[in-house]
Amino acid sequence: MTFSGLNFIGILVAFIVSFISGGIWFGPKTFYPIWMKARGIASGQLNANQNKPVILFGGTIVGVLIQTLTLGLIINSLGKHTDIGISDGAGVGFALGVGIAMFASLSHRLFGGENFKVWLIETANDAINLTIAGAIIAFFN
Repeated sequence: MTFSGLNFIGILVAFIVSFISGGIWFGPKTFYPIWMKARGIASGQLNANQNKPVILFGGTIVGVLIQTLTLGLIINSLGKHTDIGISDGAGVGFALGVGIAMFASLSHRLFGGENFKVWLIETANDAINLTIAGAIIAFFN
């Protein structure tokens, strides 16, 4: 894999869309209340140790940026050997999102005592965002 030929505009757009999508996914009218209840936090509010916006949003920004950059590298590398269309890029994102992002954490979560619903809400967001990001990155390539 190489950074040569990597379309950073496509990666930036995919990053922004993924970050916004995650914000909508975990919004107060979508999955946030269900997720908090599934985590056993009935009030829906994080405590003082958990509510550190710089760490929460900074970590999220770094994580989503690394995800989209890695996806861009993979799609770029595949594109050197064959034409990668938008649906192909979405397929790569979906395969990585479901096959790796979701299921790499399943046993850790279950053995760690978290319930299935928490895992599903969190990782489905990753899979959807990687699918969308893959389509965007392929479009810009």
